[in-house]
Amino acid sequence: MVKIRLRRMGAKKAPFYRIVVADSRYPRDGRFIEEIGTYDPRTEPNTVKVDGDKAREWIKNGAQPTDTVKTLLKNAGVL
Repeated sequence: MVKIRLRRMGAKKAPFYRIVVADSRYPRDGRFIEEIGTYDPRTEPNTVKVDGDKAREWIKNGAQPTDTVKTLLKNAGVL
């Protein structure tokens, strides 16, 4: 199954995430199909940048967002 999930980047104790579309069998930071946005929890307020058109297209084609990504997409106004 195809999932829309977070991919952890950044240094130790300084996380930065990319919102990616990946097969659910791949590891968290492993191979992915497409990057559709970023999420930085260390800024105040948290920074979320998402390509809404790509996210909607993937969801329309059956990709399932994780709970965290679903919340981020709702807050960004994509869902």
